[in-house]
Amino acid sequence: MSEARPHTPSWVYTFGRTALAPLARAVYRPRVEGKELIPSDGAVIFASNHLSFIDSIAIPIAAAPRPVHFLAKAEYFTGTGFKGWLSRTLFTAVGATPVERGAGQAAMDALDLQKQILESGAAIALHPEGTRSRDGRLYKGRTGVAFLALETGTPVVPIGLIGTDRVMPVGAKMPSLKERVVVKFGAPLDLSHHGPATSGRARRTATDEIMSAIHALSGQELAGTYNELPAQGAVEKIKRVLPHERK
Repeated sequence: MSEARPHTPSWVYTFGRTALAPLARAVYRPRVEGKELIPSDGAVIFASNHLSFIDSIAIPIAAAPRPVHFLAKAEYFTGTGFKGWLSRTLFTAVGATPVERGAGQAAMDALDLQKQILESGAAIALHPEGTRSRDGRLYKGRTGVAFLALETGTPVVPIGLIGTDRVMPVGAKMPSLKERVVVKFGAPLDLSHHGPATSGRARRTATDEIMSAIHALSGQELAGTYNELPAQGAVEKIKRVLPHERK
């Protein structure tokens, strides 16, 4: 890995985790398993199932004292007024970095940013499924996480999240205060034996190993397909049936 300037948490992140983490623990009484398996230093990729908006809050709280960084769509940081300030402050406080969504250059910029964070020796959190599961099943993983791991030589710590979908289901505006979250960390995965990041087969088999580890922790039913939102419009529906590489 090339040398890079350490990626240090902002004061908002440090304050937010210090102030919010005890409150979140008191309210949701999260059960954290396997925390001793988290590397105490050096680059690491946390790869988790994705059930709820609050997954990005649960992981940094459970992984403390290790700071965890993840990418969030830029719209969360550009709002105006009190709502915009609250969104921007919350996402900064949980370690989010704004990125433009989309393919092409936007995707390359996001990948480069993730590599920079890892090359600085920090930790990032990613969801191989892409978008949130709306039916609670575990979907096939896309190969971006494996590419980063193979390209940078970074170990992957699988995570199984349980109950976050009951705390804040898709579409809910406020979290429930009645449910309990379980966060299970697995042993770090060295994926180098799969081959180089340039190999599509290596990326696919490494991704399958990651998803198998997540499944063992979460216990979810396997969907056996990719998680995609319903196609909007005729053009998108046509694109869905055309052959193309799944990342």
